[in-house]
Amino acid sequence: MTKAELVTAISEKSELTKKDSEKALSAVIEAISESLANGESVQLVGFGTFEVRERKARTGINPRTKKKIQIEATTVPAFKAGKALKEKVSK
Repeated sequence: MTKAELVTAISEKSELTKKDSEKALSAVIEAISESLANGESVQLVGFGTFEVRERKARTGINPRTKKKIQIEATTVPAFKAGKALKEKVSK
């Protein structure tokens, strides 16, 4: 599903215009992004949790040259599905 298709689905289910649905979706994405950037998690009960995870520094291999390289530690966004979402998808 693309963002445009998601906007259409939101519009149909909420009886909002497509323009208002796009604004709402953009606002939700922006709010989640800002919270993650601040190191906070976002929990949507019944859906899941967006969180920030730390990846440790590690040694990797460059696939072209086969030489070992050092990969720096980094912070990455992660999503953990909630129970209700898992149950709905598994049916």
